[in-house]
Amino acid sequence: MDERAYLYSQVQEYGSRTPDCQAFRSARRSPLPAPCLPPYIPCMRRTFDIITFDCYGTLIDWEAGISAAISAIQAAEYVPYRDVLTMSAMAVGERLNWRVDQARAGFLADSLSGWPPFVDTNAALEQLKRAGYKLGILSNVDEDLLAATLKSLSVEFDFVVTAEQVRSYKPATRHFERAREIVGASSWLHAAQSWFHDVVPAYELGIPVAWVNRTREPPLDNARPLVEVTTLVELVEWVTGET
Repeated sequence: MDERAYLYSQVQEYGSRTPDCQAFRSARRSPLPAPCLPPYIPCMRRTFDIITFDCYGTLIDWEAGISAAISAIQAAEYVPYRDVLTMSAMAVGERLNWRVDQARAGFLADSLSGWPPFVDTNAALEQLKRAGYKLGILSNVDEDLLAATLKSLSVEFDFVVTAEQVRSYKPATRHFERAREIVGASSWLHAAQSWFHDVVPAYELGIPVAWVNRTREPPLDNARPLVEVTTLVELVEWVTGET
């Protein structure tokens, strides 16, 4: 495993180690349905009023961002995502016998604003906006880091829910509970790349979820997304019924 892959795994694994995420794991329903995905079913127009997105990995190419930055932590409670990135960078440095002190290890968080959107992101978001959908973001990130990222996205989101706001990281359910408070009675679809951090908790809460499986990974659990797509172009076509 190279340094980019190791760092990626460290940041991803963080969410599974926090106490609220461990509680989520232990409280899950059992048994779940058989481990198979539903067929690609055409979506009727205007089924949903609101679409929320995970940000990093779904809208933003964070693997490319980490790769550019390069060329976690087991916590008892919530810590800012900036610190998660800093300590993840330090963990990678230690693994590679490359000493990175805490002051220098902030380079990863500092680079986040430059992580690029996927090539299909802005066009897809713009098309959804033109079609009249409200858009939101549910992200495991700090307010200031997300604000910097939003400058690279070409639409204005109707609301965002961050880890800093809810003092928790997905797959714990606080992001989704807060979004449900905001959404109210409106029909809502969540779209995300991460099976563990988004698809599973959304499914557990009965929230329709679209799996944006950009890297064509196999499902890791028996959760059932409403649809699986490999790009946001496919997601837009499915949601709007337009090709």
